[in-house]
Amino acid sequence: YWRDWSSDVCSSDLFIVPPTNLSNMESTFFAHESAIIDEGCHIGNGTKIWHFSHIMSNCKLGNNCNIGQNVVVSPEVILGNNVKVQNNVSIYTGVICEDDVFLGPSMVFTNIINPRSKVIRRGQYTSTLVKKGASIGANATIVCGHDIGEYAFIGAGAVVTKEIPAYALVVGNPAKHIGWMSEYGHRLEFDNQGFAICQESKEKYSLKNNKVRKVK
Repeated sequence: YWRDWSSDVCSSDLFIVPPTNLSNMESTFFAHESAIIDEGCHIGNGTKIWHFSHIMSNCKLGNNCNIGQNVVVSPEVILGNNVKVQNNVSIYTGVICEDDVFLGPSMVFTNIINPRSKVIRRGQYTSTLVKKGASIGANATIVCGHDIGEYAFIGAGAVVTKEIPAYALVVGNPAKHIGWMSEYGHRLEFDNQGFAICQESKEKYSLKNNKVRKVK
């Protein structure tokens, strides 16, 4: 059943509206009829929430996000604008994803470093920040407390157990740093002067002191 939404309050550019269908152009976002959206959520314009997904209380989803099938977004999670969440992803309390983050199918976050069934650790959640433009591949696991840098690229099935630098490419279990990626998702090959060109965008990058930045 659906709650009475008439008393919910909208913020300036994030709106709480009842689930509807794509044909209803008056709605600010789309939610499939099988999706569940709990009270207190703020969901941005143009966001789509697909079959059997659960957006739990007090989450904040930005504009133009896409939440695939069977996704769980736990209470107080924050997603920026244009975040793409593929099917079967679990995003637990303490996770913040900045704009343009990609979360691949069946990847998972954690938020307790030492879980035990008989020990209640609510209130001890460890936060994880995924910075702008980062991509996390299918079936990857992010052990909590390890932030992901801007435009980092986490390979499919990787298990992240430490902080990942901006633009880094990591693979394996545990995840190992094997290279660098451009903002368009191409491997960067640096010359002797420490410069590389993205094959698609033709943007230039520099590598200095094991840190990559895009050259303005």
